[in-house]
Amino acid sequence: MQARQIAHAAARRAATTSGALALPPGALGWLTVLPELAAVWALQAQMVADIAGVYGKQATLDRERMLYCLFRHTAAQAVRDLVVQVGGRFLVQQASVRMLQLAARKIGVRVSQRALGAGISRWLPVIGAAGVAAYAYYDTLQVARSAVELFESDVECLPAPVPLLPSPSPVATIGECAS
Repeated sequence: MQARQIAHAAARRAATTSGALALPPGALGWLTVLPELAAVWALQAQMVADIAGVYGKQATLDRERMLYCLFRHTAAQAVRDLVVQVGGRFLVQQASVRMLQLAARKIGVRVSQRALGAGISRWLPVIGAAGVAAYAYYDTLQVARSAVELFESDVECLPAPVPLLPSPSPVATIGECAS
């Protein structure tokens, strides 16, 4: 119940932020697209951390889990190698720098598509702002749903993959996977 309250409060803040930043018309409105995306992601990231805290799993919140929660519903292909659901539990793959780079590229494509859509909405200020706000609300609730599903389940952490062929640069691992 507390996770649901956190989710709806964050969704309202995201909608308000997005709607307000989408109000400037035309070319001026295009300047607000990236700040809007950054502000909404910051709200969503804090929401994910708060939901992890509700389930007593804030210490296990790492980059892989955060990326999964933030982008599972919009860029599933980007995060499919980081977290996999098997039955009632999740397997978290500790990510190498290369895995994170590949995920970032895939997420970047989705971000570009979203930014283009948000930019187009700037030419219809009031209608566009309402649409952007509604999408931010929906998107934030989807992030919350992913977080709740992940944190209320059993999670097993897998080590970073070892490359089969020698590579010219060493494979670095980001952080330790907390259990």
